[in-house]
Amino acid sequence: MNQSFSPSDLGAHAAADDLFTPVDPAAFNAVSPPIFQTSLFTYDSYEAMEDVFAGRTRNFIYSRGDNPTVREFELLVARLEGAEDGRAFSSGTAAITATILSLVEAGDRVVAVRHLYNDVYRLLVKLLGRLGVTVDFVDPSDHDEVRKALPGAKLLYLENPSSFIFELQDIVALSAMAKEAGVTTIIDNSWATPLFQKPIQHGVDIVIHAASKYLGGHSDTVAGVVVGTKEAIAKINSTSYPYVGAKLSPFEAWLLLRGMRTLRVRLKEHERSGLLLADRLKQHPDIARVRHPAFQDHPGRATLSGYAGLFAFDLTPDIDVARFVNALREIRLGVSWGGPETLVVPAKVALQIPDRLTTFIRFGVSEQTIRFAVGLEEPELLWSDLQQALHAAKR
Repeated sequence: MNQSFSPSDLGAHAAADDLFTPVDPAAFNAVSPPIFQTSLFTYDSYEAMEDVFAGRTRNFIYSRGDNPTVREFELLVARLEGAEDGRAFSSGTAAITATILSLVEAGDRVVAVRHLYNDVYRLLVKLLGRLGVTVDFVDPSDHDEVRKALPGAKLLYLENPSSFIFELQDIVALSAMAKEAGVTTIIDNSWATPLFQKPIQHGVDIVIHAASKYLGGHSDTVAGVVVGTKEAIAKINSTSYPYVGAKLSPFEAWLLLRGMRTLRVRLKEHERSGLLLADRLKQHPDIARVRHPAFQDHPGRATLSGYAGLFAFDLTPDIDVARFVNALREIRLGVSWGGPETLVVPAKVALQIPDRLTTFIRFGVSEQTIRFAVGLEEPELLWSDLQQALHAAKR
């Protein structure tokens, strides 16, 4: 990791919020933040309650809106990303949906990179299509194609790197093009986290995280968070957040705060093991290609200060995908990533989705591609498992 952080950056109570009546989270000198496990908050008088409802003062009302534990998590992520404010959700997809819905109306057009997360692809094509919003998918490495698509669009949706095949994007150049065209930029920064990439510093307007991944880090919660300017978050708060109902619970916010206290050390291990295994796979005769951002000579690498443990590799045609996966003993078969366990997802499985509405089919992903989420196990144990599974899967 090339960026340095003091313990207070990722520690408990790292964020302060002057928008609310302060609640001292360090009461009784507790080293862990408390969980405000309550559905509602009461007032001492009619006048105090009226001030809040009338907007003269801001305070906690109901935990579907704001909660002290959730608020601490929101502000911690905003601080790490260099943003002004944040809003947490019950999933990453909820954060993405509410953010996009706050920005588009019927008749608007969205420009999105290809190979984005499959559920976002379906959101854009199925749900927004029904609402009269159109989408242009572009190759982010073709800047002429992007530049031609931007005029008249409402927003540009990015991922760096992209999902499953890990294409890099020059977010500096793309966000500059969007600004010139008056288009709002959104990026999913779940892969890099704020420790390995800070998109706002490079011109991106809004940053989203599937907090279920590295931010939480223990495979025990599902959550999402979006950060940006106060104006951007206020627009989400006023146009979509109250009505989507996808609030983050105080307990899950507490789990996320706990997880983020170890984010720096966890990411260093994910990076170390991931690079070691990616390099060995690259040299293995049964591997046709390793799809890791570290091996790409692309301007998109310039905004990354480190590499997460998630990448993909393509098996050669003489390796049977099902036999390879079934032969794994230590590595598990499962979706998601960012936790302590190592997981694989074969593209061949995703290609079986009944309605065929998937980026794997739309933009072409080989059935020999395996997504590999390197966990926190001993890398030599994982390497031995990969070797024996490759040997067992020979046709």
